[in-house]
Amino acid sequence: MQFLISVMGDETGAATPEELAATDEFNQRLEAAGQFVFGDGLAAPSTATVVDGRGEAPVLTDGPFLETKEYLAGFWIIEAPDRETALKLAAEGSKACNGVVEVRPFQTL
Repeated sequence: MQFLISVMGDETGAATPEELAATDEFNQRLEAAGQFVFGDGLAAPSTATVVDGRGEAPVLTDGPFLETKEYLAGFWIIEAPDRETALKLAAEGSKACNGVVEVRPFQTL
């Protein structure tokens, strides 16, 4: 099963060198265990563009979809045999990046 672990950020700024090192170490452990599919950090919400293509012509709006103090700062896509394993890995990732994370399984279509 694949799971998305979303890393929530806030307005306090970028990760510290210690947090970056711990996150790199966590990534290496995931890779060594064959559980790392993809992961990365995201640029600040101010760099976002919202695209609404539902009308005749797409509408582009600079900035994030929602104005909020918390935002999606990065993510991991992992491979895990079950939800319990994904939650255990999410707890390790949360500790490594010193932030709150959300875990969601991918839907099987």
